[in-house]
Amino acid sequence: MSDQPARPSERALAVTVLGLGGMGSALAAATVAGHPTTVWNRTPGRAGVPVAAGAREAASVRDAVTASPLVVAVLLDHASVHQTLDPVADALAGRTLVNLVTTTPAESRELAAWAAAHGIDYLDGGIMAVPGMIGGPGSEVLYSGSRAAFDAARPVLDTWGGSTWFGEDPGLAPLYDLALLAGMYAMFAGFFHGVAMVGTAGVSASDFARRAAPWIAAMTAELAGYADVIDRRDYGGPGQQSLEFSDLSDMVRASAEAGLATDVVAAVQALVRRQIEAGHGADGFARAVESIREPARTPVSTVTAGGGR
Repeated sequence: MSDQPARPSERALAVTVLGLGGMGSALAAATVAGHPTTVWNRTPGRAGVPVAAGAREAASVRDAVTASPLVVAVLLDHASVHQTLDPVADALAGRTLVNLVTTTPAESRELAAWAAAHGIDYLDGGIMAVPGMIGGPGSEVLYSGSRAAFDAARPVLDTWGGSTWFGEDPGLAPLYDLALLAGMYAMFAGFFHGVAMVGTAGVSASDFARRAAPWIAAMTAELAGYADVIDRRDYGGPGQQSLEFSDLSDMVRASAEAGLATDVVAAVQALVRRQIEAGHGADGFARAVESIREPARTPVSTVTAGGGR
C-alpha cells in the first residue's frame, strides 16, 4: 500500500482508529456508517464489533496509518502513543493525528511538538462521554491544536458528538477535560462519603441517592455566583457564606466517631482552615480556591472545635 495520504472526498473522509478498548470501539462504530474506517489494536482479536459493522482490521500499525488521512489514537496513555507511533512517524507525515488519549496539558504539548517535527498535523481531544454515549445525545469532545486539522476532520468528529475547538494551544482541551473530571470525581467522592455516613444508620445507598440527586442538582445553580466572585476575587462581598461558618469540623468529627475514613471531608476542611488561619475567616467560602492556587507549605489541622456546617 502507498505511504502517501489517501484523498477521499470530504463526505467520505477515511479514518483510522488505533486502540479498540471500550471507547475506541465505540468511536469506530460511530464512524463506520459514513466513513471508510480502518481499525488496529495492539492485542489481536478485539476488532469484532467494528469489523462486523464494516470496518477493516489492519494487520500492522503501518498498514493502519497509511490507510487514511485521519488517524485517531485511543490508546492507553502518553507513553503508549509514542511506543505505537514513533516507529511509523515517517508514514504519518502529511496526515492528521487526533490524540484522544487522556494526557496532561504538558504531555499534549509535547506530542504536538513531536508531530510538528515529523510533518504531522496535530489535534488533541478530551472526550466528555462514556462509550455508550458516543454518537448520541450529551456526547461532546473538546479539541485544541491545529484549527485547519479541526475544520478538515469535522465530518468525522461530528459523528461522535458535539465538537468544540478551544484554540491553537494543544494543551487547552486536556486542561478543560481534566478540570471537568476533577469536579465530577470530587462530587462523586462526596456522594460516596455521604452514602457511608448514612449507611452507619442502616440507610441504603439507593435511598440516599434519591435525596442527594435533587439536592446536588439544586446546588449547581450556585456555580455561576461562585465563578463571578472568584473572577473578581471579591470574597468579602455581601451574601456570601463565610469560611468560619463553612468549617467542616462537625462533619469530620461525626465521620471519625462512626469509624469512617475522613479523607474526603478532611481535604475540604484543610482548604477552609488554611484560609481561616491566614486571617480570612470572615470571607466567603469561595476563597477556598486560593488554598488550591497556593498549596500549603506546612500541614494544618483539619479538625477544630466549633464551626458551622
